[in-house]
Amino acid sequence: MGQGFTPYKEKKGEEYMSEAMREHFAGILKKWRAELVEDMTRTVEHMQDDAANFPDPADRATQEEEFSLELRTRDRERKLIKKIDDTLQLIAENNYGWCDSCGVEIGIRRLEARPTATLCIDCKTLAEIKEKQTGL
Repeated sequence: MGQGFTPYKEKKGEEYMSEAMREHFAGILKKWRAELVEDMTRTVEHMQDDAANFPDPADRATQEEEFSLELRTRDRERKLIKKIDDTLQLIAENNYGWCDSCGVEIGIRRLEARPTATLCIDCKTLAEIKEKQTGL
């Protein structure tokens, strides 16, 4: 995600996840989504323009591997776009910014670092520890 945004400055006494905060995060998410869609479009165009039937099997294999890596990256980005869309829906429903596990505020700075975060740092840390212990 490009860091082309100004960090949010809370106003004295401002309620957590005020309309201004929600607009701030919606703007970050929409910009991030647009960048991902643009990257995906460029990849498709690149693959269409550069697709060649190389007579040399090594050249063909190199190109196929390059395309495979690009497609895997784009698949991850497609999943991220879905997560961004889900997060934008949470903002629209005024359900954004609270931990799915314990219900506390996730925090402005954590959300700026990871706008699609659904867990506070404590719950995320616990989830990662459990994941390492169980191997899931």
